[in-house]
Amino acid sequence: MARRREKRSSATESSERRHNRRDESKPRDGEPDSDRKLITIFVVFFFVIPAVSMAVYKVKFADRVIIETEPSIRQKGIIKTDIHFQEILTEHSKASENSSARHYDCPVLAYITPWNSKGYDMAKIYNSKFTHLSPVWYDLKSQGNGLVLEGRHNADKGWIQELRSRGNAMILPRVVLEAVPEELLKKKKLRAKAISLIVTECKEMEYDGIVLESWSRWAGYGVLHDPDMRKMALQFVKQLGDALHEQHMQFMYVIGPPRSDTLQMYDFGPEDLQFLKDSVDGFSLMTYDFSNAQNPGPNAPLKWIDLTLKLLLGSSNNVDSTLARKVLLGINFYGNDFAISGGDGGTIIGRDYLALLQKHKPALHWDKESGEHIIMYRDDKNIKHAVFYPTLMSILLRLENARLWGIGISIWEIGQGLDYFFDLL
Repeated sequence: MARRREKRSSATESSERRHNRRDESKPRDGEPDSDRKLITIFVVFFFVIPAVSMAVYKVKFADRVIIETEPSIRQKGIIKTDIHFQEILTEHSKASENSSARHYDCPVLAYITPWNSKGYDMAKIYNSKFTHLSPVWYDLKSQGNGLVLEGRHNADKGWIQELRSRGNAMILPRVVLEAVPEELLKKKKLRAKAISLIVTECKEMEYDGIVLESWSRWAGYGVLHDPDMRKMALQFVKQLGDALHEQHMQFMYVIGPPRSDTLQMYDFGPEDLQFLKDSVDGFSLMTYDFSNAQNPGPNAPLKWIDLTLKLLLGSSNNVDSTLARKVLLGINFYGNDFAISGGDGGTIIGRDYLALLQKHKPALHWDKESGEHIIMYRDDKNIKHAVFYPTLMSILLRLENARLWGIGISIWEIGQGLDYFFDLL
């Protein structure tokens, strides 16, 4: 009996302890419910919610967090005149993970060539940096008494579809007008046929328009020396642009730079710009290829670029801003390897340039006059070479110059450059 009483006593004490703990959980005298609620709200608001929000932000915007902490191309300190070849070899492939941010507000046209497949990949990766993409696909040729538009076999619908899923850049394939100009320009029915072929192709392939190249070829044929033929040439370009605009498509026209300090009959000048400005959405100005094998030197000297722009637009301080935006300054992503004393040489692209740096480890010299870097080396036959290939510094100078004029840019061509070039766009 004693043991039972002891057990009951122990059970009673346990019950009393539980009861007392419940009593302790009740508010004491002088400690109202509202104070304890305020403390709870304070903890939730200032500690729990921020912690949860930060976790959600990191999950949802992980890429943006990385991008914001990633050093920009300008912060790396590699855009400079005294660049070392090893810096190029180390950094050229380290493009920013943010491939969509644009740093240039005016139109940016980028060419892509079928013979350089890297350009197709660059167009997909950096789609948002471009306003217009122009794959080099078509030729309009004479065929008997008529015309034929060749090049649909080059068109890649899958690539176009992927581009449109990644960004808003318009697709304007380039068409080179190779038809005999004397026949095309003099015959009304042939001109109408040419326009019909181009517009129909755009509609069937669902392009956003075209880029037409014809002026340099007409100059080569000599037709632009004839005032009447020159007028017919301009009228044809205008009619094509108007026909594309009627279909809500865009039209860009390729123009070459003047060949001298003063405009010649065959040069495309400011009056031509005014005549076509309402029919053409952009003028792709080929401000490159200043030098050649017979006259080695820089690809596009800054003074020459400014002279070209002044001849077309007048002074940069008093330019028609609406018209200026339609002029697209040509920027080359390729270079030239000139053999100084005979031997081989020619155009080089990014991978060729990197191979030269790797093999010869040359010093890069800055040519202040032209705003370009140059390297010198001797090949296996002991022939001296001079190489002009774009660098971050030379490209940036041209972008800043274009920005000063308020004009767009056109790049020939994006498969030929180094990856980190795109961080400047």
